[in-house]
Amino acid sequence: MKLMPVGTRVAAVAAAGALLAGCGGPASKGGGGPDPKPSGSAKQGSRAADGQKPGATGKPDAQESTLPGALPSAYTFTPNPARVPKSAAQARKLTRNAALGEADWTAGMVRHAPYESGGSRPVLPDSCVWTRSALPSGVLDSFTRRLDIPARDGRGRVQGAVTVTVHRSVAGADREIKDTVQESFRCPRQELGGGQRLSGLMSLRFDQKDVRNADASLFEAGKYTGPESGGIQDYVWTKSRIGPVTTAVSVKGAKGYRNSDLLRIAAEGGAKVLYRVELELK
Repeated sequence: MKLMPVGTRVAAVAAAGALLAGCGGPASKGGGGPDPKPSGSAKQGSRAADGQKPGATGKPDAQESTLPGALPSAYTFTPNPARVPKSAAQARKLTRNAALGEADWTAGMVRHAPYESGGSRPVLPDSCVWTRSALPSGVLDSFTRRLDIPARDGRGRVQGAVTVTVHRSVAGADREIKDTVQESFRCPRQELGGGQRLSGLMSLRFDQKDVRNADASLFEAGKYTGPESGGIQDYVWTKSRIGPVTTAVSVKGAKGYRNSDLLRIAAEGGAKVLYRVELELK
């Protein structure tokens, strides 16, 4: 694999991440997105499959335009203390309601196998091989759903995942964001298991003034390879925080998909899951 100079890679990650930061707007709350109340089973984002902006929020100030698509100047949402989970049971309800199902993300997605995992947390030890461990005392629940865009029309299978984690405190959630940025520097090459590998990873935490749909957000990009990947593909990942809740959306590329395609998919998923977290905390 031909590697870009580090400075070039940083600039590329920053440019791609800028497409995700602050996207979405208050007008999208009433737009053409899916029902915000998922059944048993969003605000970083680009346009949804129907051409409408997915539901990012944030309250514009009085000087700001309220025209459709207008962006807030800053993120001002404050969780309702009565709605913030205090127990594991309350946290499980939030994570299941907020996580996206196959009809919720982007058109044509299907369930991956395995589809759901919960009650544990991914951990990246010094070996740079991902594993899972029991939830630490500071985490009430963590839940993941995996969704694919099937191979068709000469293009390969794209793999997506959405994780929602509820911490006992805002400080714990913010620590997760900070630790995630360091992981790509500590482990620029990572093993996911099952022959899946990430390489050339670079992370960027956004300046808060550039984030319009969460209390904190970061973006990560690199390369992915694995069984049936059709060679080395692009990989993008975004993580955000609203109060004590973090959301993560990853997208593994496939043959026939450009990096811009993956950014759109990740942005749409990130927008919708953050919107749902807001609804649970409102």
